[in-house]
Amino acid sequence: RAASGTAAVVQFRRRLENELEDIRGAGTWKNERIIASRQGPHLRLEGGGAGILNFCANNYLGLSSHPEVIRAAVEALEKFGAGLSSVRFICGTQSIHKDLEEKIARFHQREDAILYASCFDANAGIFEALLTPEDAVLSDELNHASIIDGIRLCKANKYRYKHMDMQDLEAKLQDAQKHRLRLVATDGAFSMDGDIAPLKEICQLAQKYDALVFIDECHATGFLGPNGRGTDELLGVMDKVTIINSTLGKALGGAAGGYTTGPKPLIDLLRQRSRPYLFSNSLPPAVVGCASKALDLLMESNAIAQSMAAKTQRFRSKMTAAGFTISGKDHPICPVMLGDARLAAVMAEDMLNRGIYVIGFSYPVVPKGKARIRVQISAVHSDEDIDRCVEAFTEVGRKHGALP
Repeated sequence: RAASGTAAVVQFRRRLENELEDIRGAGTWKNERIIASRQGPHLRLEGGGAGILNFCANNYLGLSSHPEVIRAAVEALEKFGAGLSSVRFICGTQSIHKDLEEKIARFHQREDAILYASCFDANAGIFEALLTPEDAVLSDELNHASIIDGIRLCKANKYRYKHMDMQDLEAKLQDAQKHRLRLVATDGAFSMDGDIAPLKEICQLAQKYDALVFIDECHATGFLGPNGRGTDELLGVMDKVTIINSTLGKALGGAAGGYTTGPKPLIDLLRQRSRPYLFSNSLPPAVVGCASKALDLLMESNAIAQSMAAKTQRFRSKMTAAGFTISGKDHPICPVMLGDARLAAVMAEDMLNRGIYVIGFSYPVVPKGKARIRVQISAVHSDEDIDRCVEAFTEVGRKHGALP
């Protein structure tokens, strides 16, 4: 209170307000809609909006409201408490944490795994612990922000190759031969465009130039590949990818948490040196219970994972037939490309008026001039839900000139 009127504070507030006004003026202001129900294909929004169709969540398999997942969370909460009030190496490790790590490693067919509060933390923790100034990391230019930030924290030599451009990656690998260890880092599935990394070609180049491969599987784990193990399973290179980072907060229960899985010596090193792991509280038991049950459901049957393909194809084909441009290929992330940030924002608002919850994405989340409405298909969407969404898009697109 006492400092609120000082010249420095007044100047500071004025600068912040000017920056916020610039964001509003550019049409890129991001409003947060408040959900007053469980996450799922049908939502109730605060203020009375009921029966809203949700097409913008990462709830790929619909497990965030699955009764068995919720029951597992309640049981873990009752048995193990609300939280550990500690980091793992002090007094924050419970049997359920070790059980989940073993289950993650088994699911991915890797040697070991380590849990984090989020995959953002997993990405922040691995590069600095693993790479030194003698090493090199080669990163796709459209990698997730958490990969970019994690790489910034390390002291390795940094190379950025053009998005999914194997000629450019090879040129960078040739230049990086002078370094001790070379690590190629890529998203398995890119969250903004819905495209899938060419892992076969990446792994071939890595083998040719004696490099390791790291993939972030946040938008692949649980539903890509015959058994939902991700892009390395989908593309037949599970034995060629060395390190996987992924999340428990999307397909695997939708609560929170992330992990690294790979060679046991790497996991052991991360337990000793990874700062987000060493200095963050352990995952709450309820979150661990959710994720553990989600993995059980996936490993018992691949039916949920396989249900995604037909629903994704239905939406993509119907939207394309209506005249929209949908980025990516065969992924439940279906970006409806519009280009203009204001158009994306007003169309998303009009979609909500028609009972469809979608969000416009614009700079700085995506590059300038590439604004879009990112639609995300879930296994719990019905064919009727998908058709209703396409119908609303068509009406709104014509109204705002996005369609002829």
